[in-house]
Amino acid sequence: MRKIWVKADPWNKDIVIAALESGADAVMVPKGMSSEVKKLGILTTVAPDGDLVLGSDVFTVEVRSSEDEKKILAIPHNKPVIIRTTDWTIIPLENLVAQRCNLFFEVQTREQALTASGILEKGVDGIIVSADNPAVVRSFITELKQQAATIPLVPAEVTRIMPLPLGDRVCVDTCTSMEQGQGMLIGNSSAGLFLVHAETTENPYVAPRPFRVNAGPVHAYVRVPGGTTRYLSELRAGDPALIVRHDGATEHAVIGRVKIERRPLVFIEAQVGEQPYTLILQNAETIRLTTPEGSPVSVVELREGSRVLLHTEKAGRHFGMKVDETIREA
Repeated sequence: MRKIWVKADPWNKDIVIAALESGADAVMVPKGMSSEVKKLGILTTVAPDGDLVLGSDVFTVEVRSSEDEKKILAIPHNKPVIIRTTDWTIIPLENLVAQRCNLFFEVQTREQALTASGILEKGVDGIIVSADNPAVVRSFITELKQQAATIPLVPAEVTRIMPLPLGDRVCVDTCTSMEQGQGMLIGNSSAGLFLVHAETTENPYVAPRPFRVNAGPVHAYVRVPGGTTRYLSELRAGDPALIVRHDGATEHAVIGRVKIERRPLVFIEAQVGEQPYTLILQNAETIRLTTPEGSPVSVVELREGSRVLLHTEKAGRHFGMKVDETIREA
């Protein structure tokens, strides 16, 4: 997930407050001011005497010519590098993003921020907001946090539905109230992830819980920020989550609670073309997939020929990361 830092050097208490209230990941402050930040709230400081120390934990490169690219690439890739420049045209942005990670770009305008976040689609790893106006800082952070990748979704035709015995299923309760058409991508294989709808629907049995996705058994994959997957059994409170809308738009959320309970299950198979994909969910009326129109459809209403949304990809995964190798999952 892209990090957002805010520059408050020279010291500016109002900028620090804006960073804290907007959900920034860290704030850059002068030497001796980290303790003042801690009085305002829990926020990582970047300073000569901060939580992250400039010159050892974090490095800064002032780019004046294309030759400075070599300096950036020479720094260990596990160390964040802050890139500063007055002329963005001299920076080989795409080259840098393609060749190393932990790149942080200092930006002063909205256009610079959007450019840095969109390079080669994945963007830089971090953006440092440098602005003197707290309102501008809040606006930048809000827009950057809302800007997430679009994930392509395709309609799939349900080909098989089969009740299963009891199993351990996972409810993911987020700190976000989701709307109709939103949920999480879940699947038995990372090659085919179903859009499992959030519990936003009124029904006679239980009140809506729009913060919740009843996601499936402990073995299932879930798409998370950063283009990776995790097992549902690995999720914990405080972890990042990825909310996906029926049109593919995404937003980041925080997991507030994970509940694992033993429940009856149902097996669902759906095809895209000739390729089948499968998913196991709790067998209950309140559990829903998502139609191509963005409507929730209960698993008890699914029939052969029903259409639901999937995200498909060809690459396999190793420890959640895409790998180019042949992997068969049944």
